Amino acid sequence: MKFNVKKLVVSGMLTALAVALSTFSVPIGASKCFPIQHMVNVMAGVFLGPVYGMAIAFCTSLIRNLMGTGSLLAFPGSMVGALLCGLAYRWTGKLTAAYAAEIIGTGIIGATLCYPVAAILMGKEVALFFYVAPFLMSTLCGTAIAAILIGVLCRSGAFGYLKRQVAAKE
Repeated sequence: MKFNVKKLVVSGMLTALAVALSTFSVPIGASKCFPIQHMVNVMAGVFLGPVYGMAIAFCTSLIRNLMGTGSLLAFPGSMVGALLCGLAYRWTGKLTAAYAAEIIGTGIIGATLCYPVAAILMGKEVALFFYVAPFLMSTLCGTAIAAILIGVLCRSGAFGYLKRQVAAKE
């Protein structure tokens, strides 16, 4: 398997950004919402693609758990959104599809997948859709931040430049 060094470097930078800003969280109900992760999911999905996006979400979740700043819910909560965001952008080329995929992937699918993690691995007694509302709030905030950032990049012309730089062969 051949790796793109530029994509690996950007992946490391996005992972570091997400971990460094992991102190910024908003408690909503029983979960800590982490909008920066969702912003990173969108940026990674759009600029790097679904595999790199999902890998960034996994690495960020792993590092946060090892540092004691995250929970096991971070894995399904972030990875599904990152994967679907990258796939939606790849298939459609539309930013709105990427934003919607992050929201649906994290806020509904990822949150629902947290049920078995919480019940089996964490021993919590929660309802099946218990995490949907807080995860939706978190991903809506993070996706809005990413949409604003990408909007600025598009208006300045930097969006196309960055896409070309990341995709360029070494």
